[in-house]
Amino acid sequence: MVHVRHGEKVRKAVFPVAGMGTRFLPATKASPKEMMPVVDKPLIQYAVEEAVEAGITEMIFVTGRTKRSIADHFDKAYELEHQLEQRGKKELLAIAQNVVPKGVSCTYIRQTEALGLGHAVSTAGHLVGDEPFAVILADDLIHGKKGAVRQMVETYEFYKSSVIAVQKVEGPEISSYGVISGTKQTDRVYLLDKIVEKPAFADAPSNMGVTGRYIFTPQIFSHLARLKPGAGAEFQLTDAIQTLLSEEQVLAFEYEGIRYDCGSKMGLLKANIELGLIHHEIGTDLRNYLKNELIDNL
Repeated sequence: MVHVRHGEKVRKAVFPVAGMGTRFLPATKASPKEMMPVVDKPLIQYAVEEAVEAGITEMIFVTGRTKRSIADHFDKAYELEHQLEQRGKKELLAIAQNVVPKGVSCTYIRQTEALGLGHAVSTAGHLVGDEPFAVILADDLIHGKKGAVRQMVETYEFYKSSVIAVQKVEGPEISSYGVISGTKQTDRVYLLDKIVEKPAFADAPSNMGVTGRYIFTPQIFSHLARLKPGAGAEFQLTDAIQTLLSEEQVLAFEYEGIRYDCGSKMGLLKANIELGLIHHEIGTDLRNYLKNELIDNL
């Protein structure tokens, strides 16, 4: 039976952005994969906007050597803003000025070695402190009427327990995910009893795969501190979640929305096409192009 507790608001989000992005070489040789665009915004901006929608005001980026452009993107661009203002480009000026909304702060910390997601999250512990927080992977672009993080924060605020985002994954593809088993509590909430990182298809405990959204109580940090290298010789966040289960309940939440795996070329292309089709500027033109020009030539 799931238990309901009292706790604090989720005000902070950790964005692990130190990965090498090797699947997108040479585009990511000197620029991070999180800056890859979908229509007219980089992936990391979609992730930050999702956090802001959920009421989160403190963004913590765990960065690597080639990630300076992320800090530049969220910094004030004085020259650009001055030029747009001088030219009377009011709409573009508003876009440039609102990349980071008022009241939202950005902090950057360097992950000096690529030791896995668990290690990346642990490096932000001193900035998170003793309060609940979100972890958002920008590779997973989730589009819906209500953001996945907002849905999860609402779930956390009701149950006051760590919450992991999951989706149904059919067939052998499940072996590319962390996979949960648990007891269904509501249409979308499961009480976890086990989580396994990238099991063989035959050994997967369910068809519910973990996606890149988490809400954690601060207790996760003590479990991250005790981690030993797991799959891929990295410190796996999944392993820390499994040991956290011995201390407190953890929930899985099947969010509403469409997920695009933008850590893959095909996923990034799908996101560009599908979000392009609903974009207020180019949607109609793109639809006409796909119908009248591209399809006929395939």
